[in-house]
Amino acid sequence: MTTPKTAAELRRILGSRKLERVVVLGANGTMGYGSAALFTTAVPEVTLLARTKAKADEGLAAAIKQVRSPTVALRAKTGDYEHDLAKAVAGADLIFEALTEDMALKQEIFDKVEAARRPDSIVATVTSGLSINALCAGRGESFRKNFLGLHFFNPPNVIVGTELIAGKDTDPAVVEFIDAFSTIRLGREMVRAFDTPAFAGNRVGFKVMNEVAQLAGEIGPLLADKLVGPYTGRAMTPLATVDLVGWDIHRAIVDNVYANTNDEAHETNRLPDYMAKLMEKGVLGNKTGGGFFKKDGKKRLVLDPATGSYKPESEIALPELGYIAEVAALHRDGRYKEGMQVFLKAKGEYAKIARRVIAGYVAYAFHRVGEVAESIDGIDRIMGLGFNAAPPSVLVDTIGAKGVVAMIEEAGLAVPALLVEAAQTGKPARFFQHTRINVGRFFVAE
Repeated sequence: MTTPKTAAELRRILGSRKLERVVVLGANGTMGYGSAALFTTAVPEVTLLARTKAKADEGLAAAIKQVRSPTVALRAKTGDYEHDLAKAVAGADLIFEALTEDMALKQEIFDKVEAARRPDSIVATVTSGLSINALCAGRGESFRKNFLGLHFFNPPNVIVGTELIAGKDTDPAVVEFIDAFSTIRLGREMVRAFDTPAFAGNRVGFKVMNEVAQLAGEIGPLLADKLVGPYTGRAMTPLATVDLVGWDIHRAIVDNVYANTNDEAHETNRLPDYMAKLMEKGVLGNKTGGGFFKKDGKKRLVLDPATGSYKPESEIALPELGYIAEVAALHRDGRYKEGMQVFLKAKGEYAKIARRVIAGYVAYAFHRVGEVAESIDGIDRIMGLGFNAAPPSVLVDTIGAKGVVAMIEEAGLAVPALLVEAAQTGKPARFFQHTRINVGRFFVAE
């Protein structure tokens, strides 16, 4: 198991090489300009490149607006691929690719990067789940040794959880350096993830969101989001999150997982048919004015998945869900364990549905240990500090191992061996060991 580095060890690694010039490719996209803004806090020169200089200038303006800091403008330059890429890349210590999730498009830009880069420059991709090994396949040894995934979560100036993914040929010294640089200079919470589809955070997080999207097709988005709402340990409800990140991004991630994995929860990653049909009509979430939800003045409208029409939230009748208010009231008082016991014991079909989703989240995460990350700790940290959702281990600690096992069994799912042992032996007494993280941040009252 990887041993965490001390602050002194990280500083020593950071001093092993120089990183002063960064080039950001795809700088007009939200992740591109957000990442560029973040890099300006750590290095003296950041070059934002896009298809045209005008697009790169738009990215710079968005970066300045996002962080409201004069440092961004002072340290940033802009340009385009045709006129400025070769020179910028030749002088860069780090080339950071933030293009859309399209393998062919990324490989096309890497052709240009490989032709222009120095042999010792680092190339990082912010891909949310495409294979690191596939992205650099067939390239020269120097490129492959210095290539890795550096997956920020959006917006990177706010969300500190970051995945670091090495390829099979990545130089371990490069991995250690980027880890140290990102931790010390960028203030990241670094998680080493394996090169598997969607890595760790998106593999677990989007599985839950897609499962709720499937549920929305049966019971409607409003009720589905209510059942898996803040009281279950998440700052933003699943479907509101899908609308925020974009249906197209959501689809790219779950389609990638569905096509390239075959685990015990495979069908929960199948994109609902109604979403595919609505996407053909241009529905992509907030970026197109609405998805599961949209605004009409001060009113929130809710999608009818069957027809594609919208109805005011106030006109939608919900079943009696009194237990949610009871759980939320206990959370407001910091009585999280008591609140989750109410959730565990709540009667009715809808409480059972909610438990099924949460049980699936915990079980899926623990089953992925050794596949997407070395330990549950990595999955915990990226879910907590990447998705701002209660880490699986926090839910186990809060509900109790025996209660979680019972919930997973009620859902008809296989119980992970780690949880079986904990329920039987009482060890470990706690799975989540990050004393500097207040678990109360994850239990937001309704």
